[in-house]
Amino acid sequence: MSEAEIHPEIRDAVRKLCARFPGPYWRALDRERAYPTEFVKALTEAGWLSVLIPEKYGGSGLGLSAACAVLEEIHRSGANGAACHAQMYTMGTLLRHGSEAQKDKWLPKIATGEIRLQAFGVTEPTSGTDTTRIQTLAKRDGDRYIVNGSKIWISRAEHSDLMVLLCRTSPRDDKGKTSDGMSVLLVDMREARGRGLTINPVRTMLNHATTELFFDNLEVPAENLIGKEGSGFKYILDGMNAERILIAAECIGDGRFFIDRAAAYAKDRSVFGRAIGENQGVQFPIARAHVQVTAASLMVDHAASLFEAGKPCGSEANMAKMTASEASWYAADMCVQTHGGFGFAEEYDIERKFRETRLYQVAPISTNLILSHVATHVLGLPKSF
Repeated sequence: MSEAEIHPEIRDAVRKLCARFPGPYWRALDRERAYPTEFVKALTEAGWLSVLIPEKYGGSGLGLSAACAVLEEIHRSGANGAACHAQMYTMGTLLRHGSEAQKDKWLPKIATGEIRLQAFGVTEPTSGTDTTRIQTLAKRDGDRYIVNGSKIWISRAEHSDLMVLLCRTSPRDDKGKTSDGMSVLLVDMREARGRGLTINPVRTMLNHATTELFFDNLEVPAENLIGKEGSGFKYILDGMNAERILIAAECIGDGRFFIDRAAAYAKDRSVFGRAIGENQGVQFPIARAHVQVTAASLMVDHAASLFEAGKPCGSEANMAKMTASEASWYAADMCVQTHGGFGFAEEYDIERKFRETRLYQVAPISTNLILSHVATHVLGLPKSF
């Protein structure tokens, strides 16, 4: 199935919206490491950030493949969906495991944009990708939880009203199931800031609005517990699988951005009296990038279809993220090489996208962890840790 056959109306509409936010808009934000408020507002008003929210709560009620189409086209346009994609992938946790009262309270306001659910608080400084070793502790005290601990690499915390927070409500039991004892709280950031929650920005090589969080006796109402206490790890797996598939779709968009730019430049750029695209040394890397991105896109479509069907898709989500991120990174390097010195010039937008797509070799899960998952869970090899 070609890309044009999957949600073509959505793709066309998103492309038109993104055309209102061209390269100069993103370059200016990148220099200042500023949040794309106007872009996020436009996406919200057009309904693209609520595609996964059921219609009865004011959303479109579409599947993950529709969300993938939105994010892919955002990235193919030269924009970046990192400013808002968490609103899509955290929906799995809230929709599948939240109470009716929680969904009635929050989802309509999220759909209209009155409230932003943009932060996903999982990673900690000492645990990294070993999620079972998180130490942020939420202790039940009557009708509230008292939260203490810290998080790192939490994007958009400064621009979010709500955060899905994973914490321990009982200590890790090395003799039992180490993922037990973790719970998910929905934190109202508007009430938490300055009342036990401290947010510190972390400046990085790309404009990702990344922060570190500190919890000092933060009070969270017990009614904000999602699902059952102690079962939070399996709840966030839905969010993690959705996150990996959606990030993979963004990588596909990045890859196609680089291929589009490289092919166009290779046709127009003339050196030694002819277009550089006539040379196989230039042609072949562009063609290889296209092959790799096209193959990866099929893996993304497959993973999204499994997720939409409610079937197990952890391995497929991981493989989609890995293949797509590696395809986009190859395409990025190829595009810089095709442009030569101009690939490093800010005005071409390639160096910015080059930095942005490099992230996905590391986050939301590193390539080595994906290979370990496939080795042990798919191939049955002995676990190395």
